Amino acid sequence: MKRTHLPLNGLRVLDAAARHLSFTRAADELAVTPAAVGQQIRALEDTLGVVLFRRTTKGLELTPEGEAGLAALRDGFLQFEEAVRAMQAGQSSKSLTIAAPRDLTEKWLLPRLAEIARVDGELRFVLVASDSPPDFTEANLDLAITWGEGPGGLEGEAIESEGMVVVERAGGGAAATIAWPGHGSEDGGALIRVGDAGLALDAAAQGLGRATVPELLAARDLAAGHVVAIGEPRPSRLGYWLVAPLPQWRQQKVQALVEALAGFGAA
Repeated sequence: MKRTHLPLNGLRVLDAAARHLSFTRAADELAVTPAAVGQQIRALEDTLGVVLFRRTTKGLELTPEGEAGLAALRDGFLQFEEAVRAMQAGQSSKSLTIAAPRDLTEKWLLPRLAEIARVDGELRFVLVASDSPPDFTEANLDLAITWGEGPGGLEGEAIESEGMVVVERAGGGAAATIAWPGHGSEDGGALIRVGDAGLALDAAAQGLGRATVPELLAARDLAAGHVVAIGEPRPSRLGYWLVAPLPQWRQQKVQALVEALAGFGAA
């Protein structure tokens, strides 16, 4: 059924003016001028084809036509308020669904979420493995972490990192390259080829060779002595990004999580 177009601004002004029986006091409530209230009421009268107010020696009064619809109008505004509260309920939800590459989740994200959850014990997380650009239209995602040069058309914030670092097992290992998609895959002398940077890091820790991996991913293994760095980290045009479409990005719970995660970096 086709819905009638509702002049909501005019109806809101009608409600205020009817409660105060004064255009001036209604204007104060609505933070507009009395002239604007008068214009809205006249426009609403033209739309409805009825007179809503009359000026008398005692002041402003509602006509029978204006009085007739007032109770239903106020009930309608109450239902609007309930609808808005229902839609905003997700803002106060403590559940967040996050898509991220498997290796980043294991090496970096899980420890950070554990720290965040210790601060707020009501938080709940749903983690989705995603090595390709996330589809926010099909998945109920609040936030995703992607690897690339930028947010890729989404809202986003970079996770702080020093770039890429070459690592090997402490004490040395095989003098060979550990290849993973995009890094060392062209090296025909690679001893082992793996599916992602996390596996390359693990292979280096086992002495299978040297791997060039994101410094962000390697930080905990370096700190624990599982691997050692060969030289200093090198800046990279690629990095990890916290991303989401604008509606999700605007959510308070998402912004709080972005602020917390972006601040961790490789610390």
